[in-house]
Amino acid sequence: MGTPSPTPLSWPLLLLMLGLGCYARQVHVPKGPLYRVAGTSVSISCNVSAYEGPSQQDFEWFMYRAEAPGTSLAIISTRDSQFSYAVFASRVASGDVQVQRLKGDSVVLKIARLQAQDAGSYECYTPSTDTQYLGNYSARVELRVLPDELQVSAAPPGPRGRQAATSPSRLTVHEGQELALGCLAQTKTKQHTHLSVSFGRTIPEAPVGRATLQEVVALQPDLAVQARAPYVERLAAGELRLSKEGTDQYRMVVGGAQAGDSGTYHCTAAEWIQDPDGTWAQITEKRAVLAHVDVQTLSSQLAVTVGPGERRIGPGEPLELLCNVSGALPPPGPHAAYSVGWEMAPAGAPGPGRLVAQLDTEGVGSLGPGYEGRHIAMEKVASRTYRLRLEAARPGDAGTYRCLAKAYVRGSGTRLREAASARSRPLAVHVREEGVVLEAVAWLAGGAVYRGETASLLCNISVRGGPPGLRLAASWWVERPEEGELSSGPAQLVGGVGQDGVAELGVRPGGGPVSVELVGPRSHRLRLHSLGPEDEGVYHCAPSAWVQHADYSWYQAGSTRSGPVTVYPYTHALDTLFVPLLVGTGVALVTGASVLATITCCFMKKLRKR
Repeated sequence: MGTPSPTPLSWPLLLLMLGLGCYARQVHVPKGPLYRVAGTSVSISCNVSAYEGPSQQDFEWFMYRAEAPGTSLAIISTRDSQFSYAVFASRVASGDVQVQRLKGDSVVLKIARLQAQDAGSYECYTPSTDTQYLGNYSARVELRVLPDELQVSAAPPGPRGRQAATSPSRLTVHEGQELALGCLAQTKTKQHTHLSVSFGRTIPEAPVGRATLQEVVALQPDLAVQARAPYVERLAAGELRLSKEGTDQYRMVVGGAQAGDSGTYHCTAAEWIQDPDGTWAQITEKRAVLAHVDVQTLSSQLAVTVGPGERRIGPGEPLELLCNVSGALPPPGPHAAYSVGWEMAPAGAPGPGRLVAQLDTEGVGSLGPGYEGRHIAMEKVASRTYRLRLEAARPGDAGTYRCLAKAYVRGSGTRLREAASARSRPLAVHVREEGVVLEAVAWLAGGAVYRGETASLLCNISVRGGPPGLRLAASWWVERPEEGELSSGPAQLVGGVGQDGVAELGVRPGGGPVSVELVGPRSHRLRLHSLGPEDEGVYHCAPSAWVQHADYSWYQAGSTRSGPVTVYPYTHALDTLFVPLLVGTGVALVTGASVLATITCCFMKKLRKR
């Protein structure tokens, strides 16, 4: 058998082995076959290496159809503008077919819109600039054109929410609710392909295009879910979800809808195929409009009204106020929650005032500071109507009342976020005064008081006006002198008797025993036993009038304070005689000791000399 002659592809290697040249031109195109879809674009790269001559090489593209594999059809050239055959000339002239130079020795053939007759074998040829004809000067790759089998549409029965009968559908959701959209995406391509599906949004009334379409979340060909800013955090928190249901249905759920989620939503499906070199190429893409979404914010809907109008009541009478929350609001549930409270400001005071009572998002009632211990009820009497009831109003309850409602939306997990709040108009409440007038006179019994004795301070109270059953209480206070002047700090409670007759003891400056007692219907007494110098100060009596209502609650109907009473513990005359006696005795003892020490010292000195 004879030795077979070398094939054309083995000539460069043979010549190199024989040492006949240093260069062997190589032309490279992608591995084939390449599968692309009719109506889409394709780019085929070509580069040359190991060549001689200028760094900028020329390229010529040819095509061979399956029905005529031996006939080449000139497509386009980098050096000849008249190179194209008639079948490609018009497409080259329109720019549908073009060659783009990437570098001096690299180009790419681009076909903007593939046709079925574009299927075939594509050859990239490089005219020789070498001194010897070595290597290969062309390379081929097969291109197969597939029909467009990709289908994309909104998934029936459509997105969740309130829809209008339009095409595409118009969807209204409340802030905080879930926004759910479905998409159908399928392909009948015979080749093994993967689909990627993404949900995107454009702002309301904006034209649809890549420049205006903001991707929300996508399912990649490898089934990985990926979100774009600003939805990355919501995906990580579980507020944004994307799932595949069945073989061709995809569903996006946006939890806790926000105002910025309004817009037109689209579903974009892309079909991908793996080329022979292992890379994935997108071969087609389609987009469908899912819905025009309007997120209705709670702040634009929440409204609060109060009734029944300006109130005028007497002390001890019940006070009832109604608050109605209105608006196109979602019902309380897994996505929304509400709290309602009442605030009161004294007449003429600025601002909304202090909290009286409220119902939180769980329906648990609580009272504001200063209202503890009173019979106050805050309850829900209808689906959106709340009632505040004070069993026994007091004059201090007069003022301006407002109802405050807050709406919350639930984010990831159980976290609540305040979305809106609204206050009602002011509602005036007038409570008639009791008309109690108190006067108090206090004095120190016996005038002067001495150390070690008991100081008795008396306080007589006179009352004018007031309802039957009025009770009196009285407390005693002291202001201590500091460096000859009264302290600038608050007075200190020494003791007192409450309206229920129970004694209350404070702190006595001298630290000794204290007695407080009721010595007459309207007379109180304070006694400081074993008076000492620390008890010096200015005392006063502070009586108050109290009324008890049917709900057994007490309120203060009036108060006053007496004039100052100075308590100075004097020293007894006999005590003053002991002072010089003690001083004289002390001086005599010191003088005698000094004389004795001097004599002893001198005697010892003489003794040492002898």
